[in-house]
Amino acid sequence: MPRTPIVARTLPALRRALDGLRARKATVALVPTMGALHDGHIALVRLAQRRASKVVVSIFVNPAQFAPTEDFGSYPRTWKDDVAKLAAEGVDLVWNPDVKTMYPPGFATKIFTEGPATAGLEDRFRPHFFGGVTTVVGKLFTQVRPDFAFFGEKDFQQLRVITRMSRDLDLGVKVSGVSTVRERDGLAMSSRNVYLSPQERAAAPALYRAMKATAKRLKAGDDREAALAGGAALITEAGFVLDYFEARHAESLAPVTSVKDGPVRLLVAAKIGKTRLIDNIGV
Repeated sequence: MPRTPIVARTLPALRRALDGLRARKATVALVPTMGALHDGHIALVRLAQRRASKVVVSIFVNPAQFAPTEDFGSYPRTWKDDVAKLAAEGVDLVWNPDVKTMYPPGFATKIFTEGPATAGLEDRFRPHFFGGVTTVVGKLFTQVRPDFAFFGEKDFQQLRVITRMSRDLDLGVKVSGVSTVRERDGLAMSSRNVYLSPQERAAAPALYRAMKATAKRLKAGDDREAALAGGAALITEAGFVLDYFEARHAESLAPVTSVKDGPVRLLVAAKIGKTRLIDNIGV
């Protein structure tokens, strides 16, 4: 029977648990999550276990990265199922603070970044988002003090922002991205996929198909604007309302004129029904 991981909900409990994990000079990896765990999260956990001797998973639905019009209240919360999945994987510690622990009364400090955080992608449509992400991840890094931290490449701009923040602030954490885990039809696994109706779920893989078709055209030397326009048309024909579909430099997220400016990443965000999906692939 799987061993239930230690669950810490207060900072003193977290520190005691971490002291126990580090008693034999163990290396520690952190996998930050908002719960509603799926196979993509488990892929992060498994890579973390290969890189470090102890693994901590945080579960905290962070209100600071949701705008008032977004889905904080309805975001899926599946605590019992999440803990069962983490126990099956042999995770050592779950950090599950409440909002008052993370943002106590009078909390007045935020981390704002530029560079990848101001690339004109997610930040253009969700200007509040990265300030909330960097603040909570900065807190998680200082609370857990991990040697490694793992994030999915599905949230590619977020990965670049956190990597830059950790490096710029000398936080001592090696941030690594893990390849997007997909359903058999190509849809990137996401906690928000549960919002999709059956019809929307059937249409959703069009995002991946459009990215693959566009990447193929770009690699063949087609004109960038024409290739992107063709991919955008495939996405809108599937029923999506497109926020962006762009080719960017995979490190800086700066715009590129051709694959010769590479490495190049295609990034997309689009809404189908009430659900907004993001995805990306390398070219």
